[in-house]
Amino acid sequence: MKKTSINVFKSVRSVALALIAFGLASCGGERFHVEGQINGAADSLLYFENMSLSGPVVLDSVKLSADGTFSFSDERPEAPEFYRLRIADQVIHLAIDSTETVQVKADYATMPTGYEVTGSEECQRIKELSLRQIELTRQAMALERNPQFNIHQVRDSILLLADAYKKKVMEEFIFTNPKSASAYFALFQTLGDFLLFNPRTNGDDIRVFAAVATSWDTFYPGAIRGENLHNIALEGMRNHRIQQSEAARKLDPAKVTTTGVIDIALTDNKGQTRKLTDLKGKVVMLDFHVFAMPESPKRILMLRELYDKYHARGFEIYQVSIDGDEHFWKQKTAALPWISVLDTDGINSSRLAIYNVQSVPEFFLIDRNNSLVSRSSQISDLEKAIEALL
Repeated sequence: MKKTSINVFKSVRSVALALIAFGLASCGGERFHVEGQINGAADSLLYFENMSLSGPVVLDSVKLSADGTFSFSDERPEAPEFYRLRIADQVIHLAIDSTETVQVKADYATMPTGYEVTGSEECQRIKELSLRQIELTRQAMALERNPQFNIHQVRDSILLLADAYKKKVMEEFIFTNPKSASAYFALFQTLGDFLLFNPRTNGDDIRVFAAVATSWDTFYPGAIRGENLHNIALEGMRNHRIQQSEAARKLDPAKVTTTGVIDIALTDNKGQTRKLTDLKGKVVMLDFHVFAMPESPKRILMLRELYDKYHARGFEIYQVSIDGDEHFWKQKTAALPWISVLDTDGINSSRLAIYNVQSVPEFFLIDRNNSLVSRSSQISDLEKAIEALL
Protein backbone atom coordinates (compact mmCIF):
# COMPACT_ATOMS: atom_id res chain seq x y z
CA MET A 1 0.00 0.00 0.00
CA LYS A 2 2.79 2.43 0.87
CA LYS A 3 4.51 1.78 -2.44
CA THR A 4 1.31 2.41 -4.36
CA SER A 5 0.52 5.68 -2.58
CA ILE A 6 4.10 6.93 -3.09
CA ASN A 7 3.87 6.20 -6.83
CA VAL A 8 0.53 8.00 -7.02
CA PHE A 9 2.01 10.97 -5.16
CA LYS A 10 4.98 11.09 -7.52
CA SER A 11 2.65 10.91 -10.53
CA VAL A 12 0.46 13.75 -9.26
CA ARG A 13 3.53 15.85 -8.44
CA SER A 14 4.97 15.30 -11.92
CA VAL A 15 1.74 16.37 -13.57
CA ALA A 16 1.54 19.45 -11.33
CA LEU A 17 5.12 20.43 -12.12
CA ALA A 18 4.48 19.96 -15.82
CA LEU A 19 1.40 22.20 -15.65
CA ILE A 20 3.34 24.86 -13.74
CA ALA A 21 6.12 24.74 -16.30
CA PHE A 22 3.58 25.01 -19.13
CA GLY A 23 1.92 27.95 -17.41
CA LEU A 24 5.21 29.77 -16.95
CA ALA A 25 6.11 29.17 -20.57
CA SER A 26 2.72 30.45 -21.69
CA CYS A 27 3.13 33.64 -19.63
CA GLY A 28 6.42 34.31 -21.35
CA GLY A 29 4.72 34.78 -24.75
CA GLU A 30 6.36 34.64 -28.15
CA ARG A 31 9.99 35.69 -28.29
CA PHE A 32 12.48 36.95 -30.85
CA HIS A 33 16.21 36.26 -30.89
CA VAL A 34 19.29 38.29 -31.78
CA GLU A 35 22.47 36.29 -32.08
CA GLY A 36 25.80 36.35 -33.84
CA GLN A 37 29.48 37.11 -33.52
CA ILE A 38 31.62 40.22 -33.06
CA ASN A 39 35.29 39.63 -33.70
CA GLY A 40 38.13 41.52 -32.09
CA ALA A 41 36.17 42.42 -28.96
CA ALA A 42 37.23 39.77 -26.44
CA ASP A 43 36.42 40.70 -22.83
CA SER A 44 34.32 43.67 -24.01
CA LEU A 45 30.83 44.17 -22.61
CA LEU A 46 28.15 43.92 -25.32
CA TYR A 47 24.85 45.57 -24.44
CA PHE A 48 21.45 44.75 -25.93
CA GLU A 49 19.27 47.86 -25.58
CA ASN A 50 15.70 48.87 -26.39
CA MET A 51 15.59 52.32 -27.98
CA SER A 52 12.45 53.49 -26.18
CA LEU A 53 10.84 56.89 -26.70
CA SER A 54 12.44 58.08 -23.48
CA GLY A 55 15.93 56.81 -24.37
CA PRO A 56 17.96 53.56 -24.42
CA VAL A 57 17.02 50.86 -21.91
CA VAL A 58 19.46 48.02 -21.24
CA LEU A 59 17.68 44.66 -21.64
CA ASP A 60 20.69 42.37 -21.32
CA SER A 61 24.47 42.28 -21.61
CA VAL A 62 27.25 39.77 -22.00
CA LYS A 63 31.02 39.79 -21.67
CA LEU A 64 32.31 38.53 -25.01
CA SER A 65 34.65 35.57 -25.07
CA ALA A 66 37.51 35.11 -27.53
CA ASP A 67 35.18 33.79 -30.27
CA GLY A 68 32.88 36.84 -29.90
CA THR A 69 29.60 34.88 -29.99
CA PHE A 70 26.47 36.21 -28.30
CA SER A 71 22.75 35.46 -28.04
CA PHE A 72 19.93 37.65 -26.73
CA SER A 73 16.18 37.11 -26.55
CA ASP A 74 13.15 39.11 -25.51
CA GLU A 75 9.35 39.09 -25.83
CA ARG A 76 8.01 39.93 -29.27
CA PRO A 77 6.68 43.53 -29.41
CA GLU A 78 3.07 44.24 -30.44
CA ALA A 79 4.27 46.75 -33.04
CA PRO A 80 7.66 47.30 -34.70
CA GLU A 81 10.22 48.21 -32.06
CA PHE A 82 13.81 49.38 -32.16
CA TYR A 83 16.89 47.95 -30.49
CA ARG A 84 20.64 48.24 -30.69
CA LEU A 85 23.79 46.28 -30.00
CA ARG A 86 26.43 48.45 -28.34
CA ILE A 87 30.05 48.14 -27.25
CA ALA A 88 31.21 51.48 -25.79
CA ASP A 89 30.23 53.97 -28.53
CA GLN A 90 30.12 51.40 -31.35
CA VAL A 91 26.48 50.76 -32.29
CA ILE A 92 24.40 48.54 -34.58
CA HIS A 93 20.74 49.50 -35.01
CA LEU A 94 18.05 46.80 -35.33
CA ALA A 95 14.27 46.62 -35.71
CA ILE A 96 12.03 43.75 -34.60
CA ASP A 97 8.40 43.18 -35.63
CA SER A 98 7.90 39.43 -35.28
CA THR A 99 9.29 36.26 -33.70
CA GLU A 100 12.22 36.36 -36.10
CA THR A 101 15.81 35.37 -35.40
CA VAL A 102 18.21 38.11 -36.47
CA GLN A 103 21.84 37.16 -37.03
CA VAL A 104 24.60 39.75 -36.85
CA LYS A 105 28.28 39.38 -37.70
CA ALA A 106 30.82 42.20 -37.35
CA ASP A 107 34.37 43.18 -36.57
CA TYR A 108 34.65 45.57 -33.64
CA ALA A 109 36.84 48.03 -35.57
CA THR A 110 34.16 48.55 -38.25
CA MET A 111 31.11 47.59 -36.21
CA PRO A 112 28.70 50.47 -37.16
CA THR A 113 29.34 50.27 -40.91
CA GLY A 114 30.82 46.88 -41.77
CA TYR A 115 28.39 44.53 -40.06
CA GLU A 116 26.34 41.86 -41.83
CA VAL A 117 22.72 41.21 -40.83
CA THR A 118 20.46 38.36 -41.95
CA GLY A 119 17.02 37.08 -41.00
CA SER A 120 15.27 40.46 -41.22
CA GLU A 121 14.60 42.57 -44.31
CA GLU A 122 13.79 45.57 -42.12
CA CYS A 123 17.15 45.33 -40.34
CA GLN A 124 18.85 45.29 -43.74
CA ARG A 125 16.91 48.43 -44.78
CA ILE A 126 17.85 50.16 -41.53
CA LYS A 127 21.49 49.30 -42.21
CA GLU A 128 21.13 50.90 -45.65
CA LEU A 129 19.61 54.03 -44.08
CA SER A 130 22.40 54.20 -41.51
CA LEU A 131 25.09 53.93 -44.19
CA ARG A 132 23.40 56.63 -46.27
CA GLN A 133 23.21 58.91 -43.24
CA ILE A 134 26.93 58.40 -42.55
CA GLU A 135 27.74 59.25 -46.17
CA LEU A 136 25.53 62.36 -46.01
CA THR A 137 27.41 63.50 -42.91
CA ARG A 138 30.75 62.89 -44.64
CA GLN A 139 29.71 64.99 -47.63
CA ALA A 140 28.43 67.81 -45.41
CA MET A 141 31.71 67.87 -43.47
CA ALA A 142 33.66 67.98 -46.73
CA LEU A 143 31.67 71.05 -47.78
CA GLU A 144 32.39 72.75 -44.45
CA ARG A 145 36.14 72.15 -44.90
CA ASN A 146 36.19 73.38 -48.52
CA PRO A 147 38.22 76.64 -48.47
CA GLN A 148 36.64 77.77 -51.78
CA PHE A 149 33.21 78.19 -50.16
CA ASN A 150 32.16 81.02 -47.86
CA ILE A 151 29.74 80.40 -44.98
CA HIS A 152 26.65 81.19 -47.07
CA GLN A 153 27.71 78.90 -49.90
CA VAL A 154 28.40 76.11 -47.41
CA ARG A 155 24.96 76.54 -45.83
CA ASP A 156 23.14 76.58 -49.18
CA SER A 157 25.09 73.58 -50.47
CA ILE A 158 24.34 71.54 -47.34
CA LEU A 159 20.63 72.44 -47.58
CA LEU A 160 20.55 71.24 -51.20
CA LEU A 161 22.38 68.07 -50.17
CA ALA A 162 19.91 67.42 -47.35
CA ASP A 163 16.87 68.09 -49.56
CA ALA A 164 18.13 65.63 -52.19
CA TYR A 165 18.73 63.04 -49.46
CA LYS A 166 15.23 63.51 -48.03
CA LYS A 167 13.62 63.14 -51.46
CA LYS A 168 15.33 59.80 -52.08
CA VAL A 169 14.51 58.51 -48.59
CA MET A 170 10.85 59.46 -49.01
CA GLU A 171 10.63 57.72 -52.38
CA GLU A 172 12.59 54.59 -51.50
CA PHE A 173 11.88 54.02 -47.79
CA ILE A 174 8.90 56.00 -46.49
CA PHE A 175 6.15 56.21 -49.10
CA THR A 176 6.88 52.74 -50.50
CA ASN A 177 5.89 51.18 -47.16
CA PRO A 178 4.87 53.78 -44.54
CA LYS A 179 3.86 51.13 -42.00
CA SER A 180 7.37 49.67 -41.87
CA ALA A 181 9.93 50.06 -39.12
CA SER A 182 12.41 51.53 -41.63
CA ALA A 183 9.91 54.27 -42.58
CA TYR A 184 9.61 55.25 -38.92
CA PHE A 185 13.39 55.03 -38.45
CA ALA A 186 13.94 57.33 -41.44
CA LEU A 187 11.79 60.08 -39.92
CA PHE A 188 14.24 60.56 -37.06
CA GLN A 189 17.53 60.61 -38.93
CA THR A 190 19.77 63.58 -38.24
CA LEU A 191 22.50 65.62 -39.88
CA GLY A 192 24.70 66.71 -37.03
CA ASP A 193 22.38 67.98 -34.30
CA PHE A 194 19.47 68.68 -36.66
CA LEU A 195 16.56 66.46 -37.66
CA LEU A 196 16.41 65.95 -41.42
CA PHE A 197 12.61 65.68 -41.24
CA ASN A 198 11.41 68.36 -38.83
CA PRO A 199 7.63 68.88 -38.78
CA ARG A 200 8.00 71.53 -36.10
CA THR A 201 9.62 73.90 -38.59
CA ASN A 202 8.86 72.48 -42.05
CA GLY A 203 5.30 72.26 -43.36
CA ASP A 204 6.18 69.62 -45.98
CA ASP A 205 7.65 67.36 -43.30
CA ILE A 206 4.35 67.38 -41.40
CA ARG A 207 2.75 65.58 -44.32
CA VAL A 208 5.47 62.90 -44.23
CA PHE A 209 4.97 62.31 -40.50
CA ALA A 210 1.19 62.21 -40.97
CA ALA A 211 1.47 59.58 -43.73
CA VAL A 212 3.48 57.23 -41.50
CA ALA A 213 1.22 57.96 -38.51
CA THR A 214 -1.86 57.06 -40.56
CA SER A 215 -0.38 53.73 -41.62
CA TRP A 216 0.67 52.89 -38.08
CA ASP A 217 -2.86 53.69 -36.86
CA THR A 218 -4.27 51.30 -39.45
CA PHE A 219 -1.89 48.39 -38.93
CA TYR A 220 -0.83 48.87 -35.29
CA PRO A 221 -3.81 50.55 -33.56
CA GLY A 222 -2.94 51.90 -30.14
CA ALA A 223 0.83 51.63 -30.66
CA ILE A 224 2.63 54.23 -28.57
CA ARG A 225 4.98 55.11 -31.43
CA GLY A 226 2.04 55.81 -33.75
CA GLU A 227 0.50 58.09 -31.13
CA ASN A 228 3.85 59.84 -30.79
CA LEU A 229 3.95 60.51 -34.53
CA HIS A 230 0.48 62.08 -34.35
CA ASN A 231 1.49 64.29 -31.45
CA ILE A 232 4.56 65.51 -33.34
CA ALA A 233 2.54 66.15 -36.51
CA LEU A 234 -0.15 68.05 -34.58
CA GLU A 235 2.45 70.18 -32.85
CA GLY A 236 3.91 70.98 -36.25
CA MET A 237 0.47 71.87 -37.56
CA ARG A 238 -0.09 74.29 -34.68
CA ASN A 239 3.27 75.95 -35.28
CA HIS A 240 2.60 76.18 -39.01
CA ARG A 241 -0.85 77.72 -38.45
CA ILE A 242 0.65 80.35 -36.16
CA GLN A 243 3.17 81.27 -38.84
CA GLN A 244 0.39 81.61 -41.41
CA SER A 245 -2.06 83.50 -39.19
CA GLU A 246 -0.55 86.89 -40.03
CA ALA A 247 -0.96 86.20 -43.74
CA ALA A 248 -4.54 85.09 -43.16
CA ARG A 249 -5.37 88.47 -41.59
CA LYS A 250 -4.30 90.13 -44.83
CA LEU A 251 -6.87 88.18 -46.85
CA ASP A 252 -7.76 89.68 -50.22
CA PRO A 253 -11.38 90.90 -49.96
CA ALA A 254 -11.98 89.58 -53.49
CA LYS A 255 -11.85 86.06 -52.05
CA VAL A 256 -14.94 86.72 -49.95
CA THR A 257 -18.23 86.16 -51.73
CA THR A 258 -21.16 88.52 -51.45
CA THR A 259 -22.86 85.95 -49.26
CA GLY A 260 -20.29 86.49 -46.50
CA VAL A 261 -18.59 83.07 -46.59
CA ILE A 262 -15.25 82.20 -48.14
CA ASP A 263 -16.03 79.59 -50.77
CA ILE A 264 -14.47 76.14 -50.89
CA ALA A 265 -14.66 73.90 -53.96
CA LEU A 266 -13.17 70.43 -53.53
CA THR A 267 -13.75 66.90 -54.82
CA ASP A 268 -15.88 64.59 -52.69
CA ASN A 269 -15.45 60.86 -52.09
CA LYS A 270 -17.57 60.12 -55.18
CA GLY A 271 -15.41 62.19 -57.51
CA GLN A 272 -17.76 65.20 -57.77
CA THR A 273 -16.74 68.81 -57.15
CA ARG A 274 -18.72 70.23 -54.24
CA LYS A 275 -18.90 73.97 -53.55
CA LEU A 276 -19.67 75.34 -50.12
CA THR A 277 -21.68 78.21 -51.59
CA ASP A 278 -23.99 75.76 -53.40
CA LEU A 279 -25.48 74.94 -49.99
CA LYS A 280 -27.20 78.31 -49.66
CA GLY A 281 -30.63 77.75 -48.12
CA LYS A 282 -29.32 75.20 -45.62
CA VAL A 283 -27.76 75.50 -42.19
CA VAL A 284 -24.23 74.17 -42.67
CA MET A 285 -21.54 72.90 -40.36
CA LEU A 286 -18.20 73.48 -42.07
CA ASP A 287 -16.00 70.87 -40.41
CA PHE A 288 -12.22 70.43 -40.71
CA HIS A 289 -11.22 66.92 -39.73
CA VAL A 290 -8.38 64.35 -39.70
CA PHE A 291 -9.64 60.76 -39.80
CA ALA A 292 -6.24 59.42 -38.75
CA MET A 293 -6.55 61.05 -35.33
CA PRO A 294 -7.24 58.61 -32.47
CA GLU A 295 -10.38 60.49 -31.37
CA SER A 296 -11.87 60.52 -34.89
CA PRO A 297 -14.29 57.55 -34.50
CA LYS A 298 -15.91 59.07 -31.40
CA ARG A 299 -16.27 62.45 -33.06
CA ILE A 300 -17.71 60.99 -36.27
CA LEU A 301 -20.34 59.20 -34.16
CA MET A 302 -21.29 62.53 -32.58
CA LEU A 303 -21.60 64.19 -36.00
CA ARG A 304 -23.74 61.33 -37.28
CA GLU A 305 -26.15 61.81 -34.38
CA LEU A 306 -26.41 65.51 -35.20
CA TYR A 307 -26.92 64.80 -38.89
CA ASP A 308 -29.62 62.20 -38.29
CA LYS A 309 -31.45 64.53 -35.90
CA TYR A 310 -31.44 67.73 -37.98
CA HIS A 311 -30.81 66.86 -41.65
CA ALA A 312 -34.50 66.56 -42.54
CA ARG A 313 -34.99 70.14 -41.30
CA GLY A 314 -32.30 71.56 -43.57
CA PHE A 315 -29.03 70.83 -41.75
CA GLU A 316 -25.94 69.79 -43.77
CA ILE A 317 -22.33 68.96 -42.96
CA TYR A 318 -19.55 69.98 -45.34
CA GLN A 319 -16.54 68.10 -44.02
CA VAL A 320 -13.03 68.92 -45.23
CA SER A 321 -10.46 66.20 -44.55
CA ILE A 322 -6.75 67.02 -44.51
CA ASP A 323 -5.61 63.39 -44.23
CA GLY A 324 -2.48 62.62 -46.24
CA ASP A 325 -3.62 59.19 -47.47
CA GLU A 326 -6.43 59.45 -50.05
CA HIS A 327 -7.19 55.72 -50.05
CA PHE A 328 -7.48 55.72 -46.26
CA TRP A 329 -9.79 58.77 -46.43
CA LYS A 330 -12.06 57.11 -49.00
CA GLN A 331 -12.37 54.02 -46.80
CA LYS A 332 -13.29 56.11 -43.77
CA THR A 333 -15.88 58.24 -45.58
CA ALA A 334 -17.53 55.63 -47.83
CA ALA A 335 -20.53 55.15 -45.52
CA LEU A 336 -20.93 58.75 -44.32
CA PRO A 337 -24.17 60.47 -45.41
CA TRP A 338 -22.90 64.07 -45.52
CA ILE A 339 -20.59 65.88 -47.93
CA SER A 340 -17.00 64.65 -47.50
CA VAL A 341 -14.24 66.35 -49.47
CA LEU A 342 -10.46 65.95 -49.39
CA ASP A 343 -8.03 68.85 -49.35
CA THR A 344 -4.95 67.32 -50.97
CA ASP A 345 -2.80 70.23 -49.77
CA GLY A 346 -3.17 68.76 -46.28
CA ILE A 347 -1.84 70.84 -43.43
CA ASN A 348 -0.34 73.27 -45.96
CA SER A 349 -3.78 74.16 -47.31
CA SER A 350 -4.56 77.82 -47.91
CA ARG A 351 -8.12 77.06 -46.77
CA LEU A 352 -6.88 76.37 -43.26
CA ALA A 353 -5.07 79.70 -43.28
CA ILE A 354 -8.07 81.56 -44.71
CA TYR A 355 -10.34 80.24 -41.97
CA ASN A 356 -7.56 80.68 -39.40
CA VAL A 357 -7.73 77.03 -38.31
CA GLN A 358 -5.08 76.66 -35.63
CA SER A 359 -5.83 73.04 -34.71
CA VAL A 360 -7.96 70.16 -35.93
CA PRO A 361 -10.77 69.25 -35.48
CA GLU A 362 -12.40 72.66 -35.95
CA PHE A 363 -15.87 73.66 -37.15
CA PHE A 364 -17.97 76.68 -38.12
CA LEU A 365 -21.73 77.24 -38.41
CA ILE A 366 -23.10 78.91 -41.54
CA ASP A 367 -26.70 80.18 -41.77
CA ARG A 368 -29.21 79.73 -44.59
CA ASN A 369 -27.99 82.91 -46.28
CA ASN A 370 -24.50 81.40 -46.61
CA SER A 371 -23.07 83.75 -43.98
CA LEU A 372 -20.60 82.49 -41.43
CA VAL A 373 -22.16 82.90 -37.98
CA SER A 374 -19.73 81.40 -35.46
CA ARG A 375 -16.81 79.05 -34.88
CA SER A 376 -16.45 76.30 -32.28
CA SER A 377 -14.87 78.48 -29.59
CA GLN A 378 -17.93 80.78 -29.67
CA ILE A 379 -20.45 77.95 -29.21
CA SER A 380 -21.26 76.65 -25.73
CA ASP A 381 -24.22 74.45 -26.76
CA LEU A 382 -23.95 73.11 -30.31
CA GLU A 383 -27.50 71.74 -30.58
CA LYS A 384 -29.03 74.99 -29.34
CA ALA A 385 -26.95 76.92 -31.87
CA ILE A 386 -28.15 74.67 -34.71
CA GLU A 387 -31.77 74.90 -33.53
CA ALA A 388 -31.56 78.72 -33.51
CA LEU A 389 -30.36 78.79 -37.12
CA LEU A 390 -32.93 76.25 -38.32
